[in-house]
Amino acid sequence: MSSTTPASDDRPQDPQQQDLSDAPRQAQPRQAQPRQAQPRRAQPRDAQPHQAPRPQVPGRWRTAAAATGLLRPDGTVASTIFAEMTNLAARTGAINLGQGFPDVDGPHAIKAAAIRAIEHGHNQYPPGTGTPELRRAVADHQRRRYGLDVDPDTEVLVTTGATEALAATILALAGPGDEVVTLEPFYDSHAACIALAGATHVTVPLHPTPDGFRLDPAQVRAAVGPRTRLVLVNTPHNPTGTVLTCAELQVVADAARAVDAIVVTDEVYEHLVYDDAVHVPVASLPGMAERTITISSAGKTFSFTGWKVGWLHGPAHLVEAVRTVKQFLTYTSGSPFQPAIAQALADDEAPRALAASLATRRDLLCEGLVSAGFEVVVPRGTYFVVADGAPLGFDDGVELCRRLPGLAGVVAVPVSAFCRAPGTDEASGPTAALALASRVRFTFVKREDVLRDAVRRLGALRST
Repeated sequence: MSSTTPASDDRPQDPQQQDLSDAPRQAQPRQAQPRQAQPRRAQPRDAQPHQAPRPQVPGRWRTAAAATGLLRPDGTVASTIFAEMTNLAARTGAINLGQGFPDVDGPHAIKAAAIRAIEHGHNQYPPGTGTPELRRAVADHQRRRYGLDVDPDTEVLVTTGATEALAATILALAGPGDEVVTLEPFYDSHAACIALAGATHVTVPLHPTPDGFRLDPAQVRAAVGPRTRLVLVNTPHNPTGTVLTCAELQVVADAARAVDAIVVTDEVYEHLVYDDAVHVPVASLPGMAERTITISSAGKTFSFTGWKVGWLHGPAHLVEAVRTVKQFLTYTSGSPFQPAIAQALADDEAPRALAASLATRRDLLCEGLVSAGFEVVVPRGTYFVVADGAPLGFDDGVELCRRLPGLAGVVAVPVSAFCRAPGTDEASGPTAALALASRVRFTFVKREDVLRDAVRRLGALRST
C-alpha cells in the first residue's frame, strides 16, 4: 500500500514524515495499519550552534501540508507550485498561463447589480444559509437546466466559494476511519480537506487518450469499498479539461450506491463545455438525488472569481449537517454579491457567450501548442489544456515549467502538482504522477491578444 503524498515541487521524502497524514492511495486490499510513534528529528549536523531549534507547532496543519505535498522533511512548508510559477512570471515578465483566473471582468450588468446592492444597504450579515433570493435562483437554475427538483428553503446552502462548500461538506460528513475517493489528478483543496477531516484519501486515475482523459470502470469499482464514506467527483475536470460521460458517471453512481456512500460533485465548470460535450450532474441520474451533494459557484461561470460566492444543494438532512459546520467556518458570505449572482443565474446567455468565446481561445492555444511541438489532449470543458512536453525532450513537467519562462517567456504548471507523490504501487502499477510526469497545464482564460502573444513566444521552442 502506497503511503506517498501528492506531487509538488517540494515534497517530504523522509519516511519519518509519511505518518503525518492519512496519505492518498489507490485501491488496495484493505488492511489496518497501526500508528507508530515517531522519534524526534535530530538537528542537521551543519546547523548553526547559536540557532534555537525550530519551534514545533502541533496540529492538523501538518496533516494538510503533508497531504498536498508541501511539508518538507525539516518541518517547514514549501510554497505551492502555483505561487512559485506566479512569482516566476512576475520576476521574468513571462505570460502567466499557469493560474486559472480571467484577465477581464464578467458582465457589466452583474457588477452594476452588486454596486446597487451596496448602495441600497446590503452590507451587513445576510442569513447564514444565504439570501432567500439567491437560494431560489439556485433552485430555479437546477430545475430549468437539469430538471432537478430542489427546495430552496431546506436543500440549498450558500457558501464562501466552492472551496468552502467542499471543506464544509468533507468536514461534516467524513472522519477518521472513513475513506474519501477522488479522481486523480485532483484539485489540491480536495486532498487538504480530506486530511483535515482525518479521513483516508483513495484515488482513481484518469488515463489520457486521444478522446480525453478517461476512467477505467474496474478501477472505480476497486476503489469504492465498505469504508468509503464519500466519492468526490469533479466534472468538468480540473486540470485535464475532461467532461465525464453519462456512462462514466453511472459507473461512479452504481459503485457508491452499492456501499451506501454519498457522492459529492464539484461542478464549478458546469457551463464551460465545448463541441458536443454535455455536462451531466450526478444528482440527475436515477436514484442519486437522495445521496448527492452538488457544489458549484459563480466565479468560473461569470468571471468573478474574487467574489467567492458558491453554493451546494442536496437532501435536506445532508445540507443541515454541512450547514452546521459551515456556520462555524465563515458563518455567512458576501452580502452585496448575493443579489447580483441571483440576477445572473436567471440569465443563460452570459454563460453561453463565455463558453463560445472560450472555445475560440481554446482552439487558438491548442493549435499554438501543437505548432510549438507539444502533444495536446484537446479539452472539452473548463478553461485548461494539458500538453505533453515529452516530444520536446522534457520528461519532467516540473523542470519544463521552471525553464519555460527563459525558453519561451510563458508560464505553465506541472500536472504532477495535482497528483500524489511519484512512486510505483505493486497492486496498481505506476502512480498518476509518474504516468503524467511530462505533462503541464496551460489556461486559455486570457484575452485573445494575450494568447496570441503567448503562442508567438512558444514558437521559440521549435528551435531549442
